[in-house]
Amino acid sequence: MTPNSATSGPSRRSFLASTAVAAAAVAGGVPLLSACGGSDSGSREGTTSDKDAKKILPAYVASDVVTPDIPSKNGSAVGFTSKLDLAGLKTSVPKKLGKGGEVTIMSPFWGSPPKGDNPYYRAMNDLIGVDVRWQNQDGNTYDQKLGAVLASSDVPDVVVVPGWNMGGKIPSAIISKFADLGPYLSGDKVKEYPNLAAIPTGAWQRSIFGGALRGVPMPASYVPNIVPCYRQDIFEEEGYEVPESADEFLALCKDITNAKAKRWACGDMKWTAFNSFGVLSGGEKPLGWNVVDGKLIYRIETEEFLEALEWTRKLFAAGVVHPDFELGKSQATDPAPKFAAGEFLIWNNDISTWYGQTASQATQNPDFKIWGMDIFGHDGGAPTLWATNPANIFAFVSKKASESVVRDALAVANVVAAPYGTKEYMLTNYGVEGTHYTVKDGVPIKNDKGNNEVINAYVMITSPAATIAHPDFPAVAKGQVEWQQRMGASTKKSAFWGMQITEPARFTNLSNDLEQLEDDVVRGRKKVSDVQQFVSEWKSKGGDKLRDWYQKILDENGSAAN
Repeated sequence: MTPNSATSGPSRRSFLASTAVAAAAVAGGVPLLSACGGSDSGSREGTTSDKDAKKILPAYVASDVVTPDIPSKNGSAVGFTSKLDLAGLKTSVPKKLGKGGEVTIMSPFWGSPPKGDNPYYRAMNDLIGVDVRWQNQDGNTYDQKLGAVLASSDVPDVVVVPGWNMGGKIPSAIISKFADLGPYLSGDKVKEYPNLAAIPTGAWQRSIFGGALRGVPMPASYVPNIVPCYRQDIFEEEGYEVPESADEFLALCKDITNAKAKRWACGDMKWTAFNSFGVLSGGEKPLGWNVVDGKLIYRIETEEFLEALEWTRKLFAAGVVHPDFELGKSQATDPAPKFAAGEFLIWNNDISTWYGQTASQATQNPDFKIWGMDIFGHDGGAPTLWATNPANIFAFVSKKASESVVRDALAVANVVAAPYGTKEYMLTNYGVEGTHYTVKDGVPIKNDKGNNEVINAYVMITSPAATIAHPDFPAVAKGQVEWQQRMGASTKKSAFWGMQITEPARFTNLSNDLEQLEDDVVRGRKKVSDVQQFVSEWKSKGGDKLRDWYQKILDENGSAAN
């Protein structure tokens, strides 16, 4: 039996971490879309102005059904640290909004999908009043399936599209193939769906494609999600101090490493380096742009970008990185067992790793304790962190769907967006008590049936505002939220934060080889000068023209930077 947790607003990496699929899911080429025509096909590039967005955004009405133990601060998730009282669960959907229709939903799925007519699906459909028929697709190859489906005339009623699958012609297909939900959700209309009304406005703004509100978003904290996790138990045992600068980190790593004893200090710290040196976000292309000294620049043009790579290279050159990380993206083995065995002590990964490792080691390694290291400014001061976007996964409704199907789809989303501590949340995330889970000392524990059936389905449609709750490990939930709050105090928003921007297709492949070049540089296979050459070629091949294109958006819409 496996203890379970709740962390709403997941990122790509948290899905990979939580489903134990490794680097294979990171690969994948540009989807093949041969035809994506539509009557509004002229509005496929750029963004929607703030003035126009305000006219179509849903009204925000905060939920008062449940009060979190730790409120949101500095962009953090809300946190719950109390034990669950099933008898005291609130109701956020007092009546069925579904009208009994059938809705087909295509969504990525990691693992083996359960049979369609299972107790979890039946219970959810009965609660919602909708007969949901799932068309689950392999999450590792979802971009290929998505491209094929959107290029055809046979599009399911609802299609889930993660932000990491929005390459190539997918954004154009979204505008061509999916309905405008504004007539159902804009302004006060959203109040018919109270849980959707409680989704923060920033997440809805990300759901505007081609001038219309087309997506139902999965909201997320905008605080960067990469945490330098460390073995707190071994740190305490050996007397290691958590470092507060780049130099201190390198010195600590040299102190920890003893290759003969099969102990190294860390994994590949490139993501932490980018945060420590204040490099603009690489999560999505628009986030990599910002105004510096009056000029719009891209992240790879900055000194901070080169400095972060050089510092990470020093770690590899010093021999303090576990040898398994030498392979980079082609790494064949899962680092988790070696982290648990103490072969390396610092691992930057998605924040979900903090809980995931705690839960997985709880019974087999009782002395194991993982904690999150605050991101340090490279010079020992406060870091400059850059906000991630407030939504990264979206559910879209087909343009061909009837009004009744659209409303049934929104009824599904309204239940799935129920806040933690409600009956709807418990059913969505844990299934049926006694069938899928039991509760012991206020902690829900899924059984094998729960682990096989209550995964990857309804939770992909949307979620409540970013929430962290681990009733089995409340100290971890508290630690995660407080880490976000501290890091959020140093988090800034870059010029295009929160905007849903579709770049022109002619610029799609400009940075294709950059990540491999970064990995080669930090491993000593290439030089920093090779990156400078890449940047020079990037400018001449279209980077400068892309800058002009973004400048026009900036001139028309203003900056989101703060």
